[in-house]
Amino acid sequence: MAGKEVDALTGIETTGHEWDGIQELNTPLPKWWLYVFYVTIVWAIAYSIAFPSWPWLSGYWGGLVGYTTRGQFNERMADLEASRAGWYDRLGAASLQQINDDPELLQIATVGGKVIFGNNCAPCHGTGGTGRPGGFPALVDDDWLWGGSVDEIYKTIQHGIRNDTDTDARISQMPAFGADAMLTSAQIAAVADHVLALSGQGADNAEGATLFAENCASCHGELGKGEPSLGAPNLTDQIWLYGSTRQAIINQITKPKMGVMPSWAHRLSDVEIKQVATYVHSLGGGQ
Repeated sequence: MAGKEVDALTGIETTGHEWDGIQELNTPLPKWWLYVFYVTIVWAIAYSIAFPSWPWLSGYWGGLVGYTTRGQFNERMADLEASRAGWYDRLGAASLQQINDDPELLQIATVGGKVIFGNNCAPCHGTGGTGRPGGFPALVDDDWLWGGSVDEIYKTIQHGIRNDTDTDARISQMPAFGADAMLTSAQIAAVADHVLALSGQGADNAEGATLFAENCASCHGELGKGEPSLGAPNLTDQIWLYGSTRQAIINQITKPKMGVMPSWAHRLSDVEIKQVATYVHSLGGGQ
């Protein structure tokens, strides 16, 4: 490091630093830049005092003005809820049929139900209710295990299916005909052939038809049309929850898969459930 000296070319004092014969000029910063820099320091100190900033051992400095983004969010949500209160009151007082008969209420319920569905139901049933592989039914067709009227849809959403949190959950139980040795493998295959024939897929099987009448017709009906009161699916419409191949049907008869749907009564308000039921019913598959 060399001593400070005045640069002969520029007339500016050097910093005293030198690298390989190159000296560093001690060029002062512009005054406007320094003033702005000092202002930002003062502003930062004032800001940290006025607003939440410094953490303590427990908690944090809350600021003199008492402002928080969470508080602002809560205020805006409260304003939003207040603006919706009139519609919520009307939806809460109206029956599902009255909602469907009132174009204004129907529009409000459907739009709100679509948002609620997207936030809570779409992960399983898919965006727009198109369903997902693995036992998550589509809600846009005419195949309803428990009935597709808006009232039945409401009840299904409210209480769920085969869950252990709601005593009013819809319950159905298909026997494991193979796993419990109620039918042999050959008999199960015969029944699968008959089930395929019911939906127009392949030739019928006389033995399978007899076995079906003895073991399956009590739930699915003699013609396999299903029974919504029991949650027994229609086997004639070629809409299959767990697959339509012969092997998939054999697997289902042998050891059936049975999905679970949570009860939404304790997660959504009654008005929100009405909105979701109205939206699902509007998708086109509602009865």
